[in-house]
Amino acid sequence: MRYRLTFIAGLALGYVLGTRAGRERYEQLKKSARQVAQNPAVRNAAESAVHNGRDFAGKALHTVSDKVGDRMPGSVTERVRSLRERGQSGEADDWGTTNT
Repeated sequence: MRYRLTFIAGLALGYVLGTRAGRERYEQLKKSARQVAQNPAVRNAAESAVHNGRDFAGKALHTVSDKVGDRMPGSVTERVRSLRERGQSGEADDWGTTNT
């Protein structure tokens, strides 16, 4: 899916840059994209998707760590343990991401 989306984006970019009126069309597309991105419904949907993704990732982390348990290498076990202890504190974890 990722490769298909990349191909389609490249195809669209080639079309826009390859046409005689490419710059005008590019400006129209850019303006449309900006309007869509600033739409409150789109922003709320994006925030909701991010929040749901973090929730599912947290549940998956706990489920996998409970089932795998001591069969993981020590370095991974320590990272998982530190993630559980930090929870949703907003601090950076061992993998360099921030929990919010």
